[in-house]
Amino acid sequence: MRILIGAETYPPTVNGAANFAERLATGLARRGHEVHVATPSPVGKPVVEVRDGVTVHGVKSVRYAFHPDFPVSMPWQALPAARELVAALQPDVVHTQAHMVVGRGVVKAGVRAGIPVVATNHFMPENLSAHVPLSRFVMRPASKIAWRDLGRIFGKADAVTAPTPRAVDLLVRHAGLTDAFPVSCGIDAERYSAPAPAHDVPSVLFVGRMDQEKRVDDLIRAFAALPGGLPARLDIVGDGAKRADWTALAESLGVAERVTFHGFVSEEELLTAYATADVFCMPSIAELQSLATLEAMAARTPVLLADAMALPHLVRPGRNGWLFPPGDVAELTRRLTTLLSDADLRARMGAVSREIVAEHAIDATLDRFEGLYRQLMAGEQEQARAA
Repeated sequence: MRILIGAETYPPTVNGAANFAERLATGLARRGHEVHVATPSPVGKPVVEVRDGVTVHGVKSVRYAFHPDFPVSMPWQALPAARELVAALQPDVVHTQAHMVVGRGVVKAGVRAGIPVVATNHFMPENLSAHVPLSRFVMRPASKIAWRDLGRIFGKADAVTAPTPRAVDLLVRHAGLTDAFPVSCGIDAERYSAPAPAHDVPSVLFVGRMDQEKRVDDLIRAFAALPGGLPARLDIVGDGAKRADWTALAESLGVAERVTFHGFVSEEELLTAYATADVFCMPSIAELQSLATLEAMAARTPVLLADAMALPHLVRPGRNGWLFPPGDVAELTRRLTTLLSDADLRARMGAVSREIVAEHAIDATLDRFEGLYRQLMAGEQEQARAA
């Protein structure tokens, strides 16, 4: 098949949606499909390059004022570019990962050309709050408008998916997309199966953007409240708007020497971080699946996750970790203490994490989307949704 993927964000930009778009594109290309990706250009000017068997079409972009590392395309540039690309490629199917600018363009172009359109949602208004200079009182009505806009654009698609049942529920309740269904982002668990390097001090790991909705400050406060005689270190991988504030917080709490802010790291360094971690914590309140958590689980790591959004889907409480109420630093401290004090418990829970990850195999995700594309190409929309 010739497949066009629309992505508002794509590597070298680093975030969960970008990572999934790349895994989907390269996975389909490895299966022999001709895969094209339309995304904001990482260098500003329009560019076309082949990466890992995928042809990436960079649409003219600018740097977003409130997030300089994030390229964005303007509607008056992205919409004509999408029409031209669809006309030139004549893809068998269009699969958008977003609804805002480039995603909006490929959806409209695909519908106009009579090409089957699949839409996958990774968007939550909360994920933009750190990058939009609006008060929380303005963000509330703005979020409602954003959900309605998403529903209007994705409502044009032949099939709509989201990574988890919880993410689908949000689409139904807020965007009115009652036919949406879940398809996991998937993970190649074998990439994270390296044996743990030898280390004497148990480590807690967080991986993700350092923005407010990730609530890394809760983790730092919980770490600082651990019993004084309990050896532990905290590794924070990622970067973002709150890094300076949270670095200062670690210093003010007297744990700066035991907390390492790694920033962005290479893939090899990330794999080492997962292999070394004894506990993984995701305190975020805005996860539609959390690829970082799945990656940690694939590395046989017990998890402590906020009881928010889609994170509960990844925890079997008492078996591979625990949930804690968002913002409950005392409960998080208690759970961290239990795990950091008991190596045997960590090993048992880590084994269960690895078992759970099997439900999210990337090959199953690719199979699902391949089957969906073929059914839509054959005009079998109802069967595709029910499969």
